[in-house]
This record gives sequence, C-alpha cells and structure tokens, in this order.
Amino acid sequence: MPLVIMCGYPCSGKTQRTNQLKLYLEQNSERKIHVVGDAALDLDRNSVYSDFQKEKDIRGALKAEVERKVNKDDIVVLDSLNYIKGYRYELFCLIKHTQTPHCLIYCLTSPEVGSKWNSQRDVSERYSQEIFDALVLRFEEPDSRNRWDSPLFTVHQDNQLPFEAISDALLKRKAPPPNQSTQSQPLSSANFLYELDRVTQDMLMVIFNTLKTSVSGDFITIPGATEKIELSRNVNMAELRKLRRQFISYTKSHPTEDSGQITNMFVQYLNKSLN
Repeated sequence: MPLVIMCGYPCSGKTQRTNQLKLYLEQNSERKIHVVGDAALDLDRNSVYSDFQKEKDIRGALKAEVERKVNKDDIVVLDSLNYIKGYRYELFCLIKHTQTPHCLIYCLTSPEVGSKWNSQRDVSERYSQEIFDALVLRFEEPDSRNRWDSPLFTVHQDNQLPFEAISDALLKRKAPPPNQSTQSQPLSSANFLYELDRVTQDMLMVIFNTLKTSVSGDFITIPGATEKIELSRNVNMAELRKLRRQFISYTKSHPTEDSGQITNMFVQYLNKSLN
C-alpha cells in the first residue's frame, strides 16, 4: 500500500495534517487508510527522546508496524517526527521491496510557533523545553533531490495540504523499481522454508536449554555448526525470537542452495547481532 511519511519539528501540526489527509482520502478514494504513529504507542515523550536506546526501539517498533501493514492496495500514513535522514532511507527501501509508491509531507512550522503550541498541550503530552530544543537541533531537513525524500510536499503552517497532488503521487505514480538488495529471489527448493523454520527453531531450543546454566563469556555449541555462539552479554528468549524472525525474513529473500548451511549462517548472524 502506498506510504505517506509525515515529517517535521515537534508540535509542527503533523497529527492534524494526518487527520486532514485521512479524511480526504477516505472521501475521495476506495482505499483503506491506516495511521501508524507515536500516539498508538502511548509513550512518554520526554523519557523516550532523552534515552538513545528507547528512541531507537520506538523507531524500530514504528517501522515494524509499517512493514506489517504495507502492500500494494491500501494507504499507510506514518505520523511521527521522522527527522533522521537514514531512517527515512530505510523506509524508502521498505517500499521499494513492496513495490509501492510513497511521498513525504514536511510540516514546516517555525520552532517558535512549535514551542508555543507545545506549551498549550496537556502536561502529559508536552515536551520539556530541553527535549524540544534538542529535537529541533537534531532535525535533518528533507531534500527533494534525495530519492527517499521525493516526491516532497512542504506545507507551511497557514497553508492547506495539496490534497489532489498528494493523491496523484500515491495512486497514479509508478512505484520505484526494485534492485538486488530489495528484490525477493525465488526459493531454491520446495522445502527450503520448512527447513529454515525447523532448523532455527531447534537451535533456539538448544540455546534456551544452555542459557539455564550459562553466564556471560561462555560459548554455546550448536550441533552441526562449525562455529560456537559467544555469550558476550545476558540475552533472553524474547530477543532471540526477534533475531530469529529477522534472520528468516532476510534468508527468504537470499536463499541458499544448501540447506545445510542454515545452521552456520544463523550462528554467524547471532554472533554479529549479540556482539
């Protein structure tokens, strides 16, 4: 489904613009509209944006939710700061893989106005001035010369959204062509997916049983693997399951001719991710 990426300073009107666009698209197209954003996560803004790891986790959660919903039919609107250029590029790669169009809406409101609007919010939804100023300083302005920021619609605080142009960009424009890094490859054999799922699940059970008596610095031996898993830090099953899902998602697009390599590949992936 086409993806709309909202972008702008804190309190620049992104959510208001999102609601306006959602209403227009619902009234003028037969597409279903999905809004993904900070509001659904019920987060403490000041706590999240003062902690690099928490902020990184939130971005990952939003991206994962977009990835779950995106396809060629409906429309997804990502209502968040989206102020990091590299993150917007990751989203661009995601839509290239899905082969669906996207656009970026930049809500251009001055920091002074945004700060004023912030002070009028409910206390529970307000940024501290320190966090607000830090996010403004860290903001990486979109540039239409970058393919991941194009087509770009810059909307000043007193202007209306160019609804028709945005709709055309989403519904009439061709999707960006896939490249080798985003194009899924055919599976090498009929039972490859089954083997991938079975082998990685069996490996998790071995790791889980070993973790009961292991400490940081230990090595885990996996039957059939030429390398060992290094426990450089504490790890729980929730993190291991997440890494397994990521590994399966990647390997589906890059299947190996030899299913026997799956064990070693997963060990190498875990060592790289955990260390």
